[in-house]
Amino acid sequence: MPRLGRWFVRAALLYLALGVTFGALLLAHKGMPLHPSLWRLLPAHIEFLLLGWTLQLAFGVAYWILPRFTGGVRPRPWAAALALGLLNAGVLLTGLGASLGAPAEAILAGRLLEAAAALAFVLHAWPRVKPPGA
Repeated sequence: MPRLGRWFVRAALLYLALGVTFGALLLAHKGMPLHPSLWRLLPAHIEFLLLGWTLQLAFGVAYWILPRFTGGVRPRPWAAALALGLLNAGVLLTGLGASLGAPAEAILAGRLLEAAAALAFVLHAWPRVKPPGA
């Protein structure tokens, strides 16, 4: 697996661990109330698992496994690296911003970073996707 693919997967596993930990705390809080402000972890729990883990893992596996029709070279690896940075910045800004009570503009900025990450990854992956028989 290429280095950038490993970075995607490692970051995804880190978000999985954090998201599951936050979820376990929330679940334990339902059975035995710990602290009322613990519910503020819910947006981070959702963001870390849905986009931090799932999307980042999909990006990492796609970076590794999509065919290379360009002579064995992955086209535009800088776009995939940009997607890694933008996605992590967006997930952290959105998840932690919502949990810490950041203004709506910060949440919007995080969502825009996540959308830009998706576009950057599409820019990288587009030449690697061909119709059958092409």
